[in-house]
Amino acid sequence: MPHDDGLCSIGELAERAGVTVKAVRFYSDNGLLPEASRSAGGHRRYGPDALGRLRMLRSLRALGLPVREVRRVLDEEEDGADSVLEDVVAGQLRELGSQLTALRWREAGMRLVLECPPGERADRLRLIGAVTAPPNTAPLARFWRAWLPPRMPARATAAFLEVAVPQPPDDPDPVQVLAFARLNALVTRPCPGAEQPQPEAHKAAGTRGPAVLYAGLAQAYELAGAHMLQGHEPFEGAELDCFVDAYASAHGSRDTPAFRSLLAGQLAADPRIDRYWELVADVITAPGGPQQPTPGTAHDWLFAALAAQTAAAAG
Repeated sequence: MPHDDGLCSIGELAERAGVTVKAVRFYSDNGLLPEASRSAGGHRRYGPDALGRLRMLRSLRALGLPVREVRRVLDEEEDGADSVLEDVVAGQLRELGSQLTALRWREAGMRLVLECPPGERADRLRLIGAVTAPPNTAPLARFWRAWLPPRMPARATAAFLEVAVPQPPDDPDPVQVLAFARLNALVTRPCPGAEQPQPEAHKAAGTRGPAVLYAGLAQAYELAGAHMLQGHEPFEGAELDCFVDAYASAHGSRDTPAFRSLLAGQLAADPRIDRYWELVADVITAPGGPQQPTPGTAHDWLFAALAAQTAAAAG
């Protein structure tokens, strides 16, 4: 019970708040729970407001907020505002989300190792051991930056990376974890850029050529992807026209039958990164869901349409 002066001891305060004396002492020593005074014997004394502040402290700490954030909230509360509380809780939710994602990746990785044949476990461990949880996509972005034309504008590069670098799912299954690990291994092997030279058809002339090409291809891939999701076979249409126009515009040419024939031959001879796109499709496709199109598979769909058209025209 409070004394005649309205103050209470550390033990009385702890009992009323339902915490330990050690906790009250910790908060006091860290400046979170100011003392009103000290008794003649040097014992801590707390004022009437201490109980409410201590209960708030306990609640904030129960949410897992670190001491420094609790201090911010309490200081803001004294000023009669709660914007800091909103910011702190929102930040804590983001942090928890990241931790949960990491745990889900680790769980799926463990299932991957547990469920594979014993003879494959060493290889699986090596693959997933090279990937952080949640995984980092920076190696994939570096791979593409080395592969893209050197004159590519920063904005165009960023737009391409947004579609070429898959975002790891928050709740993956073992297949997605294995696909991402293999993707990471693919792009981090020695000199991947040297092994995958820029296709001749992508070496657009002029300073604006690369940006024009990749912007046009992105539009064509999006159009083709919609048909792929519906199970449509490659065909001649607006999607193919957009695809060809991207190359023609980038090279300062016109879309003619002769240009389409030349483009089809170039694309057939150009180096490919099929394995990359196969793994990307596995990463972004939800378990049990339809296979999601990628820029690589959309390119193949459009090229198949172009090859069929030029072959028919030649025949």
